[in-house]
Amino acid sequence: MKASSVVTLFALLVCTSPGLAQSSPQLSFDVLKSLQGNWQGKDSLGHPVKATFRLTGKGSALMSEYAEADQNEDMVSMFHVDGDRLLMTHHCSAGNQPRMKATASPDGKTITFDLVDATNLASPEAGHMRRLVIKILSPNNTRKNWTYVENGKDDAVVADMRRAK
Repeated sequence: MKASSVVTLFALLVCTSPGLAQSSPQLSFDVLKSLQGNWQGKDSLGHPVKATFRLTGKGSALMSEYAEADQNEDMVSMFHVDGDRLLMTHHCSAGNQPRMKATASPDGKTITFDLVDATNLASPEAGHMRRLVIKILSPNNTRKNWTYVENGKDDAVVADMRRAK
């Protein structure tokens, strides 16, 4: 096989590899955009939860409002692509705003956001969200795993949600 054919074959394999194709921040953002609409479910503490996803900023940002169904206060998360990364800013009921960067699973159905930094965080020990994992189970079912940390101790809450009719 000629050297140019080997290079072409290698380039084709790299470009069509599922793991590499799903690493694109824009592809992950497109997956998140599929969540537009209203969602409801229960968290691992037994609380009913609701969420709404909608595009804003001419489609450049996705806003999520999330709350326990019996509370008057929503937490808002904003998702957007920033160059070669997908970011989320979480406007938390703790009064701070963690920023998190996404990584996607090879199949693109699980997007994990990990803490980059936070505004209005009194100290690193103060309570704040440090991770969000969104798993797309089907077009109408998702699982969200929120990890909150305070004084070095993690507290995780999982919410299984379905698209509201």
